[in-house]
Amino acid sequence: MFRLSEYMNQIVEPTPVRRRGDPSKVKPVVIWNLTRRCNLKCRHCYTVSADVDFPGELTHEQAMNTLEDLGRFKVPALILSGGEPMDRFDLFDIAKRGRQLVRMLALSTNGTKLHGENADRVAEIGFDYVGISIDGIGSTNDWFRGVRGAYVSALQGVRECKARSIKVGLRFTLTERNQDSLPDLLRLCDDEGVDKFYLSHLVYAGRGDKHRGEDAAHTRSRWAMDLLLDRAWQGANGGKKLDIVTGNNDADAVYFLNWVHEQFGDEKAAHVREHLEAWGGNSSGLGVANIDTLGNVHPDTYWSDYTIGSVKTDLFSDLWTGDDPMLAQLRTRPRPLKGRCGDCSLQKVCGGNTRIRALQVTGDPWAEDPACYMRDSEIGIDNADYERLVVTPFRGKSHDPVHRFN
Repeated sequence: MFRLSEYMNQIVEPTPVRRRGDPSKVKPVVIWNLTRRCNLKCRHCYTVSADVDFPGELTHEQAMNTLEDLGRFKVPALILSGGEPMDRFDLFDIAKRGRQLVRMLALSTNGTKLHGENADRVAEIGFDYVGISIDGIGSTNDWFRGVRGAYVSALQGVRECKARSIKVGLRFTLTERNQDSLPDLLRLCDDEGVDKFYLSHLVYAGRGDKHRGEDAAHTRSRWAMDLLLDRAWQGANGGKKLDIVTGNNDADAVYFLNWVHEQFGDEKAAHVREHLEAWGGNSSGLGVANIDTLGNVHPDTYWSDYTIGSVKTDLFSDLWTGDDPMLAQLRTRPRPLKGRCGDCSLQKVCGGNTRIRALQVTGDPWAEDPACYMRDSEIGIDNADYERLVVTPFRGKSHDPVHRFN
């Protein structure tokens, strides 16, 4: 996850760089898919969920034992997801105990069931954050999510969270079929007082792999980032606050770094680059982990074809600190990257981007990420004059940091 607003604030209020520690000692954010059951039929669903009961999901006892282990292991954050997590019969039991065990507890939901008593219970438990997925305005969202009325119901969930002072964010997956909704969704965030906006790039997993042809074109990804850069700069420069993050395409950090260099020059860009390199880009298998609905542990939520082990038979903490060969490679810096990713001069910023896309397209997890939208000249490939950062302008409009938003 690339925290755009956080790094944008480094331009205005610089802070010292905090470097990541020994990879073997890093505790991951755990994304836990509690159930595959879901009332929607989203085109990009990486778990291929449906409104039926799936066999083999963790029992209540297995889930609670896993939760205790996560607490002892001191994971910094736990995100309860699905399917639709509210379709898990013991969601609130898990959440209540999780609140006692982890520093940061979040809920990732489609929002359509976050009404009335459910919203009351979410507020009572004290979730730090609730992310609600909306992939377009009105009928666009309903088409994308496969159920008529999903937009209205999800928006009601947003409003019920805000009425209870729950920090809430919108989650949006960018594709060619819904990209026109992005400006309106940013306005919706402002109109509804939404705290956070998360733009996810499409990952080729589950139904997202089936519909990979709908992935946003590289030019579209750049256009989307321009919109987010404008809005994030407004927030950092005295405008209305909106915490903007992006996910599943760590080239976003490189694009941002180039923007900083173009607008603010060497000194600011060098400072931002230090922060970005300390973050290190893609964190699959290092700073993020996944437990799926069957209890299988993966390097992240999209690596369903690669299993480290199962919490039904082993402790998560033991699996994560064991000698799994894929985890060892994912934690290596630099990673054994190939193609454009291997030649890129800014690997320390993006960490090689999203490996699962490379795996799905080529069969090799270390091949170049096909969704990297940076031009060769912008990442130091075939450019003998490249020394520091990318200096090639790549937008047709001004991003003057002083005058643009006056």
